[in-house]
Amino acid sequence: MIITLKRTAEPQETERLIESVEKLGLEMHLISGANFNVYGIVGDTTILDEKQIYRFSCVQDVCRIAAPYKLANRVFHPDDSVINVGGIRVGGHEKIVVISGPCSVEEDESLLASAEAVKKAGADMLRGGAYKPRTSPYAFQGRGKDGLAVLHQAKEQFGMPVVTELMNMNKIQEFIDADVDMIQIGARNMQNFDLLKEVGKTKIPVLLKRGLSNTIEEWLMAAEYIMSEGNMNVILCERGIRTFEKYTRNTLDLSVIPIVKRRSHLPVIIDPSHATGDRQLVESMSLAAIAAGADGLIIEAHHCPENAWSDGAQTVTPEQLQQIIAKGKAIAHVIGRRM
Repeated sequence: MIITLKRTAEPQETERLIESVEKLGLEMHLISGANFNVYGIVGDTTILDEKQIYRFSCVQDVCRIAAPYKLANRVFHPDDSVINVGGIRVGGHEKIVVISGPCSVEEDESLLASAEAVKKAGADMLRGGAYKPRTSPYAFQGRGKDGLAVLHQAKEQFGMPVVTELMNMNKIQEFIDADVDMIQIGARNMQNFDLLKEVGKTKIPVLLKRGLSNTIEEWLMAAEYIMSEGNMNVILCERGIRTFEKYTRNTLDLSVIPIVKRRSHLPVIIDPSHATGDRQLVESMSLAAIAAGADGLIIEAHHCPENAWSDGAQTVTPEQLQQIIAKGKAIAHVIGRRM
């Protein structure tokens, strides 16, 4: 539900309105506009009667929203959100960002070599998994705290914001101590609601990947969990969904870009690496995503993919990354954006 206040609304009357709504166990979130102040009400608004709200003299208009997500809804926040990630602005009409790096943080020298290579290729941020969720319990699970340390070293050395995946709420302080610029919530944890609430209590930007078999609404509701705890710095990431197709690792759903942008103000980036599972397909899908209106790409790249500790088949070389960015700039120019 959206409540729009009159321009002449008195502070005391506004406070009375807020108190009456919050007594019902609901939350009111303010968005200040140039001409009006708008409140979005989060919770079970079926218990509210619009006529009762209109009795407050400060109220201009009351509107119910059919979608279950409120804070992520464009009705509540008409302008595109622009998220600042370590000085890099993501969303709106800002440049299309490129996040790149190896799937997992390997030996220090290897990670630093890959970081330097993707920086030279034109990437804006560095990705790398210090903790790795793997289907097999016997596969490499990541270097953990040591991995965070070398990511921080790469950040300092090459001046790139760092993006890495958080799997356990008990590790949040490690990520804060390592000065991680953006926390990634992976597909397997998209509906780990306790984890979403915990990252929502921080102000660190969150890269929220769509679950393997989740709908767009479920994805946006996961974002709502984070935002309802006070962290509005959410970026959505489409990484492919599970279908019956076997020629690709997953099926990349590029239609989510215009669909989500119509319904939500949050930035959307695309992960062509996990979607296809094949480095030969990464360029085509990256360029298609740019043309479709994506706000960024997250691409796995390694200075020597054949020696990568995980997901080498979907990892591009720095030279291939540079080529993707060069072609992407041309497409971005055509659609009125920059890269």
